Amino acid sequence: MQLDTIRGEIERLRAQVGRQRKEILQLQRAGIAMGSAEALLQRMLDRIDALCIERDGLKKELPPATGKIRRGARR
Repeated sequence: MQLDTIRGEIERLRAQVGRQRKEILQLQRAGIAMGSAEALLQRMLDRIDALCIERDGLKKELPPATGKIRRGARR
């Protein structure tokens, strides 16, 4: 997978995790069993962790950026 693709997938999954957490809260308020919803949430979080590890590995393989970035400089 390419770095941009992985970053996009991480972003998509994080948004989905937020929706899943809201759904779990609704289930809790309704007094409905939520074991399967929590299991799904955990699988999603595990997938995000794996993608972050893959992303970090790809970032290490990239050649160093050229040119210097001046910090604090004003125009």
